[in-house]
Amino acid sequence: MSKAIRAVTFDLWDTLIRDDSDEPRRKAKGLRTKADERRHLVWEALDRRRPIALDDVRLAYDVAETAFNTLWKEHSITWTIAERLAVIFGGLGRTLPGDDEERLIEALGRMEVDIPPDPVAGAREALEALSGRYRLCVVSDAILTPGTRLRDLLEAHGLKRYFAGFAFSDEVGRSKPDPAMFRSAASQLGVGVTEMVHVGDRDHNDVRGPQALGMKAVLFTAVRDADKDGTSADAVCDSHASLPGAIDALAG
Repeated sequence: MSKAIRAVTFDLWDTLIRDDSDEPRRKAKGLRTKADERRHLVWEALDRRRPIALDDVRLAYDVAETAFNTLWKEHSITWTIAERLAVIFGGLGRTLPGDDEERLIEALGRMEVDIPPDPVAGAREALEALSGRYRLCVVSDAILTPGTRLRDLLEAHGLKRYFAGFAFSDEVGRSKPDPAMFRSAASQLGVGVTEMVHVGDRDHNDVRGPQALGMKAVLFTAVRDADKDGTSADAVCDSHASLPGAIDALAG
């Protein structure tokens, strides 16, 4: 007999927060894209100490990003910003004094807090409804923004208060679909792994990953629906309005 559902875990990007929805506001303000700004910030920090070509920094950044993506997708590891910078600096044969590096890490980590992307429509209402019946936890890969700042982002949108736990990959040390992410959530919430339902937009990470641990999984398609055909999800939801009912049905 399966255990009762006592908790719900949520992916963050394109489930609670609409990824890159901040880019139009950046453009309206005359700012660089986030990708360009990150490279510019690294170049600016290095060039301030000793002149260096922007193209060289861009190349080193791109190489590090390729390596990051390989580790992330094939080995469920996401480097911290400091680890990314170590690879970039190593490729360039450069270093930064501790204070300068800390300022750069802070600037890179704050970008999606200073100009925040938007919450997905209906997210607050769904969390309000679910938090009255289940314990909630965010289970999210931290790709470019660290978990500390992702908490700030959720706080800015009035969403953080609904969650009793946060499993971010830069803090757990592994990324989805590694079991450590979901076990961290279960530990924080004081429930068994099989007593949780996970909600997310990617079949590989957010459906097959939790299902391998005996969890239920909901594929959320309101923002990204590329995986809806052929998914093994226990339910598919195309809006937050339908999410509480779908989870209650699985719990029932």
